[in-house]
Amino acid sequence: MTRGELYRVRKPGGDPKQYRIFTVVSRQVLIDSKFSTVVCAPVFTNGEGLSTQVAVDLEEGMKHPSWIMGDNLVSMRKTDLTNYVGSLSPAKLLELNRALKMALDL
Repeated sequence: MTRGELYRVRKPGGDPKQYRIFTVVSRQVLIDSKFSTVVCAPVFTNGEGLSTQVAVDLEEGMKHPSWIMGDNLVSMRKTDLTNYVGSLSPAKLLELNRALKMALDL
């Protein structure tokens, strides 16, 4: 598992959708550790183009244009992240970094 990868998760807690895609945003040191969870950002089909959102599309493995929501971070068990969808390009990863900085007011 690598930072910037996208995974499809079945019935994430409290989510009305059957499946939701999540982007791994934790730092790589944590991902590689024995810690059982990582921080993820959900992907939604609707976005507003806010500075805390990152557009993703076919290049990242999506079926249609969608948005990574940097304002909606959640902790996910690594064992739930098994259905790999795709990964962010280096340029998209930089966009994600900027969005997370905005979301966390850093």
